[in-house]
Amino acid sequence: MRRSGRIKIRGIVQGVGFRPFVYATAKKLGIVGFVKNRGSEVEIQAHGDRFEEFLAAVSRGPPMAEIDSVEVISDPGPFPDMFLIAESDRGSLSGMIPPDIATCAECIRDIGTPGGRYAGYWATSCVNCGPRYSIIRDLPYDRERTSMAAFPPCPACAGEYGDPSSRRHHAQTIACAACGPALRLLDASGKEVPSPDVIRETARLLDAGSIVAIRGIGGFHLTCTEELAGELKRRLGRQEQPFAVMVRPDHVERIAFVSPEEMAALQGHERPIVVLEKRDPEAHATISNLHTIGCMFPYTGLHHLLFSHLAHPLLIMTSANLPGYPMITEIDVAMAKLHDMADFFLTHNRAIVNRCDDSVVRDGFIIRLSRGLAPKRTRIDLGDASILAVGPELNANVTVYRQGFCTTSPHVGNVRNPQTYAYHQETIATLCRFLGEGFDVIAHDAHPQFLSTRYARELSHRWDATLVPVQHHQAHIAATTREECIGIAIDGVGYGTDGTVWGGEVFAGSPAGYERVGHLEVVPMPGGDLATRFPERMLYGILPVPEVTALLAARGWTDVEITFLETQLGRNLNVVPTSSTGRVLDAVSALLGVCRERTYDGEPAMKLESFATGGKAVPWDLVYRSDGGREVLSTRALVKRALSEAGKAGDRAGLRSVAASFQFNLARGIAGLAIHAAQERGVPLVALSGGVAYNRSIRETIRAEVTKAGLAFHMNRGYPLGDGCISYGQCIVAGTLEREGS
Repeated sequence: MRRSGRIKIRGIVQGVGFRPFVYATAKKLGIVGFVKNRGSEVEIQAHGDRFEEFLAAVSRGPPMAEIDSVEVISDPGPFPDMFLIAESDRGSLSGMIPPDIATCAECIRDIGTPGGRYAGYWATSCVNCGPRYSIIRDLPYDRERTSMAAFPPCPACAGEYGDPSSRRHHAQTIACAACGPALRLLDASGKEVPSPDVIRETARLLDAGSIVAIRGIGGFHLTCTEELAGELKRRLGRQEQPFAVMVRPDHVERIAFVSPEEMAALQGHERPIVVLEKRDPEAHATISNLHTIGCMFPYTGLHHLLFSHLAHPLLIMTSANLPGYPMITEIDVAMAKLHDMADFFLTHNRAIVNRCDDSVVRDGFIIRLSRGLAPKRTRIDLGDASILAVGPELNANVTVYRQGFCTTSPHVGNVRNPQTYAYHQETIATLCRFLGEGFDVIAHDAHPQFLSTRYARELSHRWDATLVPVQHHQAHIAATTREECIGIAIDGVGYGTDGTVWGGEVFAGSPAGYERVGHLEVVPMPGGDLATRFPERMLYGILPVPEVTALLAARGWTDVEITFLETQLGRNLNVVPTSSTGRVLDAVSALLGVCRERTYDGEPAMKLESFATGGKAVPWDLVYRSDGGREVLSTRALVKRALSEAGKAGDRAGLRSVAASFQFNLARGIAGLAIHAAQERGVPLVALSGGVAYNRSIRETIRAEVTKAGLAFHMNRGYPLGDGCISYGQCIVAGTLEREGS
């Protein structure tokens, strides 16, 4: 039986209280030696009669750790006569820092305990909670390499930091009101608002009807009560886009239905925004005019303190940046950009090193992979090559593969925006800092004009790396499963291998190669992106018939506008062909008068889903045909049927049933494409991905049809269904091709 050894532990072992856990375990078991951070690893020297028991315990680690590997080599000593936490050194980069963690229950109790050292202190944390990714500059994870370096611990905090019996033993974020980051409340002109308790004063201002920009863990939020939701939308110029709310835990079930799984997500240490179904679909319309509402629970000490003083049970809590742009992190930038939107600014002086937006989930599926969920690290064997995947253009993030693990960054945004493009580059640099620089392979979207593709080319020259273009929808399927499957990718738009715009695709194969075996009917988008903004253009492109022309005229289209649209389509002027699922849903949303102009991403389809809630879906005939050896579902036939049924609908309830029926039959048709392909090729697995799959009716109809046909059905709950999975899928395709080609 071994009595000593040198132990190397790899994984997410930084920022999770690993060293104090090892120290406490060693003291309990009579072990001497040391523990130290070495880069992103932990190294332990241990000696004692209970070595094997000690090894078993540290191999499990503390609750927040994720152990990749444990290596033990012989160590004859010498050994110290006690157990020590030794000074860190650079070491290797094999792990990753964990995401930011919601303030734990013990720290919340400390904050609320009168007379305690942490009473009322907003930045209270311990080894089990608090900021991690958002504050770290470099590895190994020690205070001097985080933004907490600006706040030397006071004697009392230093005492707890060195006390093995304290849960703040070696907590790098330990701080109190005497030594830690401080809050300031400013008015819109930048003048400080004098108050002995700025959080209480902020709560008073919010209750009184002010809009406040609050600097949190990963950036600024704009905050107000429900009564001010309409005014905030007016100031933002975002009249239609739903807001997320932060809600008291005892109030959430008054406004929404919450399943046990959804409650667990709301209460978990990740604390994402959870999209819930409203109890009354028409309620809280100024917050969300959909049948759903995004809710989150307080996740920092600041939030808990704010709600303890607030009369209102919920607050609008929306990111203080334009959709697709990076979070605002600095007070001077916030005041420059938000001076017409916020009445007051509650800020702090702890630097946000790595910005991070709120994560969003719905029905257990991730919509936005960010705070609490990312950086996300996934064990996967893609071979020996190191890979960087730069993601798509919209809703992008970045993934790095090294040594058997993919690490995906938090949400970046729409890379076509200059600021987001800069943030995209910054995010790549951050991952390189934590995981090492230089790559053998760089994967990117197949679209040649994306800024992310251009940057991939630049990086390939820098590192002499092989470039691997990956088709957008094939990346969706690769992110879902590496097995041979029939893959359904239903989303907005993506560059196809034939140069057209895809978005309703059925593939057969695996990451080593996919064959496009079916798709939605290719239809014209008159005006290209203009048809995305104005979905009535999409409707006319799909169905250029007199009934649609009359509908447009009745809605105020002039003769000149209609003639131009007819000419544009007839002469094929700036008309983009597409098989996009999202664009077909947009067209029917326009047909039913649900959404005539898109003001935020996915708006027409999301409003159509809400409108269809409560409608009765009935089967319609499905029309399939063959095109170039591929099976095609006629969406024209479905839109034509919707037009006919809408003409017969006597009231709004009838139109809701048309919407429900269209979704149901579109989903039946898509499932049919996959089932036919699976049966023809003898492939027993069907995988589904793409942003349209967030639509519960469409997703569950496809699932039901596929399983009814006796096929296995799979979706990915670990990564977004939308484009937040693309960089991960790009990594998988590139790694598979690299290994098979080597």
